[in-house]
Formats: sequence, C-alpha cells, structure tokens
Amino acid sequence: MAAPVNILHLHSSFDLGGKEARAVRLMNAFGDRAKHSIVSGVPDALGAQASIAKGIRYEIAQNPPPLTGKPSVKRYEAIAQYMRRFDLVLTYNWGAIDGAMARRAFGKGAPPLVHHEDGFNADEAGGLKIERNIYRRLALGAAHALAVPSEVLEDIALRTWKQPRERVHRIVNGIGTAYYAQKPDPKAIPGFVPNSKEVVIGALAGLREVKDLAALVRAVGGVSGRVRLVIIGEGPERARIQQAAAAMGLGKVLVMPGFLDRPYRYIGHFDILALSSRSEQFPISVVEAMAAGLPIASYPVGDVARMVSPENAPFITANADEVKLRDALQALVSDPALRATIGAANRARATAEFDESVMIARYRTLYEEALGRPGALTPL
Repeated sequence: MAAPVNILHLHSSFDLGGKEARAVRLMNAFGDRAKHSIVSGVPDALGAQASIAKGIRYEIAQNPPPLTGKPSVKRYEAIAQYMRRFDLVLTYNWGAIDGAMARRAFGKGAPPLVHHEDGFNADEAGGLKIERNIYRRLALGAAHALAVPSEVLEDIALRTWKQPRERVHRIVNGIGTAYYAQKPDPKAIPGFVPNSKEVVIGALAGLREVKDLAALVRAVGGVSGRVRLVIIGEGPERARIQQAAAAMGLGKVLVMPGFLDRPYRYIGHFDILALSSRSEQFPISVVEAMAAGLPIASYPVGDVARMVSPENAPFITANADEVKLRDALQALVSDPALRATIGAANRARATAEFDESVMIARYRTLYEEALGRPGALTPL
C-alpha cells in the first residue's frame, strides 16, 4: 500500500467549533490513508482533539513557528521551512492565513496548500477590514484552492478578495444525518432533566463575543410560557451570559453544561434551536438541528435563510434584533403543532441536501487534485 499522505493542519484554534468539527470528520473519514500534524494558533485550545477517532494517526505539533504576529520575512521563512516536511498543507481562517503568505514568499519546494474560510470573528462581524482584504488577496494567490461553505463567503472570495473562479470551491458542511433520527440520551446533558411541561430552547455555540449569547438570554427572558434555555459550549463569555441571565431572572431557567461532543446524543431534547450570532456562514449547528427535526429561530446571518426549509423561513429575523428574535421564539413556543410541521420539513431538507457523504467526497476530490494523486485519500 502507498505511504499515507502527510497532512499539516494550521488552525487559528483547535477548540471544537464548526470548522474543527468538519476537519476532524474528514480526518476520521480518510482513516489510514493519511497522517496528520495539527497546529493551533492558540496552543491550549485543543478541545477538538477528543473527537478524533481511535486509530487515526495524528500529533499535536510541538513548538511550531508562530502563526500570528507582525509581518516578518524571518517568521514567514520559518513557517515555509516547517511546511516543507508535509505532502499537503491545510490552513483555516484568518488566524492561519500566514501559512498561505509564507508559501507565497518562500514557495520553492513548498507542498500544495488549500485554505479554508468559514467566517469572521467579532472584529470583522460588522464589516471586513480593508487591510485584511488586501492581505488575503496577496496570500491566497499562493493557494491551490480556497474552500468556503456558504454562498455569502463565495461571493466575498470572488468579488472582494478577487480570487479566480476556478480556485474557489463552495462545499456545504454536512453531517451524518441518520444519527440525528435517534432518541436522545436522557442523561447526556449534565444538570438538565427533561420535563414535558417545558419548551426547551437550545443553542450550540462557543461562548465567544461574536455569538452574542447574552442577547439570546434577553430574548428568551421576554418569552411568555414555561421555557428552559440550554446553551452548550465553552468559552470566555460564560460569566457575561450568566450575568445576563441573573439580570433577567433566568438563573433557574438557564442550563450551561459546557462543551459536549456528539450532539446527536442530546440535541433531540431541544424543541427549538436559537441562533443569536452576529457572524456565521453555514453554521453546522443549524444542520444538526434540522436533521433532528427542530425549527430554527435565528438572526439572518450567512446562509441560514437559504439553509432552512421554506416553512421555517418566517422565523429567520429580518435583521439582528433581539426583540425580533424574541418574537420568533414566542411564536414557536406557543404552537407545538407549528414546531412539528417545521421540524419535519427541516429534517427532510437536511437529509436530502446536507448529508456528510457528499461533503466528504468533495473535499477528498479537492485534496487529491491538489496533491496530483487521484485516490490517495480514498480508503481501500
């Protein structure tokens, strides 16, 4: 058998979010046809490591060159030298864009590189920075391809970052939709006891500023009826979210168990998925909730309005307004039959369009094209 493909992953962070979850699913799908070295721009942010399947050959790189810092020929040269050990380099988001710039500056002998852009942090949620756009245009010129999950990002890549059409690949995020049809584990969410008299509003998100989960807390605080709010995720905004809940008198309504893997084990406990993020592209939590048969109440970020079924469209707000989010939630909380109708339509759409088998096949083809080795990542 041919030697496994030696892949370097340069991540802005390797905590488990949408892009990390997808990267891990691809690693697991490639099996013994690849081995992986993972660099996290935030060295201690390694939560996604727990989701890597047993038997996958990988390492967390020790003492790699820094991915962030002021532009520096010396730093670019160090990154480029480090990348030459590998067959393929995969870079993820702005925090790892210097991998592409290093390849542009020192391309001789460099392996092919595919860059992935999945969205923006709080500092660009309200608008892209001109200097970063210029930097992306320059850096991405050295990439074999740019992979994006959404129509919004595809348009930005073509119009703003001026990337050639043939190098931009829109590959929608997918999941194993069949897993989400199963009944949830009654003990999967620590601190949560199912109660048929409550409508459970759930959120799956890193507790970061851009997710604006305090706004979700305030929106839920304005909903009448017996509700429970479950926010699954971890991050630096935990205290701020808890403070918002206390201010709204929701201290006993809010459940925050931290990060929990394998959402198919527990997402079925939710009656509604809520999304208050200020910046998303193709949020995997929306696909997971759709596969589980849930309605979505969300701000109109990224491709969310295009992702959900037509029946769900009225509950994607016109703008990022927590009062409108409250109203969308209230309509769903008050009408169980409506929730069931929308949930069934969402499940059908997710199964037909967002199963991970299609996503894995498209990424495998893209990476094999970059390598110039058809079949290199296809399990025997």
